[in-house]
Amino acid sequence: MDDNTQVSIDGIQQAEKVVYQYMQPSQLLHYQNLSELFGASVYVKHENQNMGGSFKIRGGINIMHQLKKEEVPGVITFSTGNHGISVAKSAQLFGLEAIIVVPKRNSPEKNQLIKDAGATLVEAGEHFEEAAAYGQKLQKENQYRFIHAANEPHLIHGVGTEFTEILRQLPDIDVIILPIGGGSELAAAVTVFKALKPSVEIYAVQAEASKAAYLSWKKGEITQAENKTFAGGFATGAGFDLTFDIYKDHLTDFILLSEEELMEGIAYAFTYTHNVAEGAGGSTLIACRKIADSIKGKNVVLQMSGANESANRYLMALNKYLR
Repeated sequence: MDDNTQVSIDGIQQAEKVVYQYMQPSQLLHYQNLSELFGASVYVKHENQNMGGSFKIRGGINIMHQLKKEEVPGVITFSTGNHGISVAKSAQLFGLEAIIVVPKRNSPEKNQLIKDAGATLVEAGEHFEEAAAYGQKLQKENQYRFIHAANEPHLIHGVGTEFTEILRQLPDIDVIILPIGGGSELAAAVTVFKALKPSVEIYAVQAEASKAAYLSWKKGEITQAENKTFAGGFATGAGFDLTFDIYKDHLTDFILLSEEELMEGIAYAFTYTHNVAEGAGGSTLIACRKIADSIKGKNVVLQMSGANESANRYLMALNKYLR
């Protein structure tokens, strides 16, 4: 399942028939305050309001539907949070056992959500890549189906339903700004817009402290980098080949944010939309501010995903940046 030719607009359209059995389309809301602030017509795609608090549930539902048909006994994956929550919740929906491997000192709130969904939580390794290696070791021992966080066509197809939704909700979209960790969402967006509306400008956002995807894009090849951001949605130390091969030649630009800017994004989300969002979830608002001169007068969609930050992190951001 690592051949990017398997990812297609047809696969995404087929995934809609599965995904919408379990969830409704998420809201795409126009924000006049953000529009005035940035000089564009600004919309927010509220993936933070989905089951599990992120866009990832779409991919989880679609891949679990496929695996249920294959009669696998269970699944195993690695995660810093939202991917693991998605796999746990979607496995529960389909009656499959799930093991989720997270790094030591992972967010207690996200760990609890994984356990609440009935999955077995395993803490191993100091960071994302070490958790991944331990997850692969466990998979060999129990023969569960290993679900990669990004290199999974069925997962990308499920995630792609977000973007066919956007085209129905806002046919005149000009720009979309998306956070990137493993890249499943960015790959899905490229697949949809390249096929159905290639004029859409696609901007990727990543943490300066964990910029492997940015460096991979800049160099044109998979690259590793330090992985030190607090924002779990960005916390990857290497690009992934399947998603990278899809998006590498189709981005308008890439925007890097400091840890301080990511904290400010949490406060921006609360101030301007009255939503709670993680560092990655609020990042698109700050990214939009940084490219405001390039998007004036355009219809701009900001993806907001990830509503599972720690209470302490929310309080820190609001105390420092609340307007």
